[in-house]
Amino acid sequence: MNRFKTLLSSSFARFLIVGVFNTLVGLSASFLFFNLLHLNYWLSTFTGNTIGAIVSYTLNRTFTFRSKASVGSSWWKFTVVILSCYGLSYGASYLLAEAAGQLFPVISAEWRHNAAILVGNGLYTIGNYIGHKYFTFRTNETNVRGVS
Repeated sequence: MNRFKTLLSSSFARFLIVGVFNTLVGLSASFLFFNLLHLNYWLSTFTGNTIGAIVSYTLNRTFTFRSKASVGSSWWKFTVVILSCYGLSYGASYLLAEAAGQLFPVISAEWRHNAAILVGNGLYTIGNYIGHKYFTFRTNETNVRGVS
């Protein structure tokens, strides 16, 4: 029990726990939209990430960062971080998938884009942690010591 309590004392560990849940929700939705509903890459990933972002905001504000910031002062910052990370992460992974298609034309676009969704999600997660810790849910303790 002490080990679990110690684990939960780290904001990064809490972020990862929330991230697993958030990722299951958002990534499942992205794959569902892309593979079952046959929506395009951008619509699938954007819609899946929007669903995940709603879950993420709620859990990260209350559980991960235990933020006292008002919803009014944090929601717009959260949105800026989410959209920036989305564009950079999924844009980069999409470009990598397209480049892989040029190098390995035998790999289907569907496989490449599914891989791009996974890679983009990893980049998105890392960017979100940094953005939310130091911008969205920043505390005085984070500003002074760099940790929480």
